Amino acid sequence: MFKIGFNGSVEEHRKAPGEAHSICPAVTPRKSVVRVHFPARNMNLSYYNDAFDLKCGDIVFVEGKLEGLRGRVVDVAYNFKIKLYDYKRVISVSDTNVQGEFFFAGSHFVTFDRSTLPYEKVIAWFKSPATEDEIFVSGNDDCGFLLRDLSAMSISRATADRGHDYYTDNRIRYIFLDNTHVRAIVEGSRPYELACDYANGEIRNLVCDCFCSEPCKHKFAAMLQLRETLELIEKNYPAQLEATQYFAAVCKGTLLNFALDGKETGSIVL
Repeated sequence: MFKIGFNGSVEEHRKAPGEAHSICPAVTPRKSVVRVHFPARNMNLSYYNDAFDLKCGDIVFVEGKLEGLRGRVVDVAYNFKIKLYDYKRVISVSDTNVQGEFFFAGSHFVTFDRSTLPYEKVIAWFKSPATEDEIFVSGNDDCGFLLRDLSAMSISRATADRGHDYYTDNRIRYIFLDNTHVRAIVEGSRPYELACDYANGEIRNLVCDCFCSEPCKHKFAAMLQLRETLELIEKNYPAQLEATQYFAAVCKGTLLNFALDGKETGSIVL
């Protein structure tokens, strides 16, 4: 049995008005002009910030043409005089502070503590907060299949192969099981959110926000990851799962990239 103690805390940030994902306690914002690097575009741009106490290394989302793309603050200027008309604003900052105990589970770290890495924290690493005009409607046909037999998903061979590639490439960045409810984040051309119910070995009500009318590669990849993670937990950590009826698994690279990269304080205990 292997486990890792993790404390990646740094100074925390103010929650912006209307910010859906952030769970940081409020602090006084400090006006700044920040330089933000966008990995998806390999470019740096400057933004005005009046809502957060930003520092280098913070993960942010902005308004304007790059809205929805994740960026990392690479420079902060507090002495400035600008014309507001020329600058777009930072609209949210992700809470990357992580504290808790993780166990090794294949390609992922897993925790059995609901407070260590909740879904609301992790999704804010990948997506900007939803706007008021974003209205989602969902439904399902209550179809089910056994997790041990994914052929019952009635997925095409080509789609299954692409989903398997996502699984082997560790594109399932995060997945959790809380009693019978499952949610996952799969990163493709954009981050996709999935949800389903799991009980007695059966998956029901599996949905993905790629809105594909047929079983998609994201669903297949997430089911492969769920099956692997459950097998590892049942083999190595059955008591922990039995005690909490909960686990959250995060890709090792994802946790290290978000919770450690850019941090100047914190600790890891092996």
